[in-house]
Amino acid sequence: MSGIQRLLDIMARLRDPQNGCPWDLQQNFKTIAPYTVEEAYEVADAIEREDSASLRDELGDLLFQVVFHSQMAKEQGTFNFDDVANAICDKMERRHPHVFGDVSIADAEAQTVAWEEQKRRERAQKKPSGEQASVLDDVPVALPSLTRANKLGKRAAQVGFEWSEVHGAIEKLDEEIAEFKAEVRQHVCLQADAGTAGADRSQHETRQHERLAAEIGDVLFCVVNVCRYLKIDPEQALKRTNASFERRFRYVERGLAAQGKSPQQATLAEMDALWDEGKAQERRQS
Repeated sequence: MSGIQRLLDIMARLRDPQNGCPWDLQQNFKTIAPYTVEEAYEVADAIEREDSASLRDELGDLLFQVVFHSQMAKEQGTFNFDDVANAICDKMERRHPHVFGDVSIADAEAQTVAWEEQKRRERAQKKPSGEQASVLDDVPVALPSLTRANKLGKRAAQVGFEWSEVHGAIEKLDEEIAEFKAEVRQHVCLQADAGTAGADRSQHETRQHERLAAEIGDVLFCVVNVCRYLKIDPEQALKRTNASFERRFRYVERGLAAQGKSPQQATLAEMDALWDEGKAQERRQS
């Protein structure tokens, strides 16, 4: 028996109405979806750590998610695992006519253009008759926001909705930062103004907070746009910065512990000095 058939049989047993697992039987597509996303991140983590053994196990966990969804769909009579496998096979053959057909493509760049054009045609075919297709169709809403912003920007750029160079994106970022600063100043003024009271003040604060959130969202979107022009993955860039922050803050904690202090007992100036010390040490070592 092949490994995949064994896995399919196990999944069917787990979902058996009489003798299956109570937990597995209670699940549906929505309850399983978060686990699917989590397993994908764990695959990425194993790759980042260059841990082949973990990668094998995490890929198995991710495959199990595909099998789980396929089993639930089979029970509903919509599709099964073979349908999933055949769908991706059909898609790969359709999107690689230079490999599986008689089309000639010069290089990787030309292939990227052809790939996007094929995806555009597929999106148009999925639309109900009479409904206009959008270049932004099928960018998953559930993607991490930085990644989705990057994809939205790339899609719009395909039809010319972009600046001719990075300086235009940077100028737009400067504009959005200025607007955000103006909202912050208004927010500070509102906090200092004791004249407005009761429900009116509460409503005003809610509207102000919503405007602040909208403006900082604009800033973040513009930062992602700048990353796209510079061919920097915003998720990876922030991931590196997160790692750097964690590393340096742990240095601060160790430095304070050597002084017999905890962060709660230290002043900001003391922590900042240790932060700069750790940062300088990293630069000397790099």
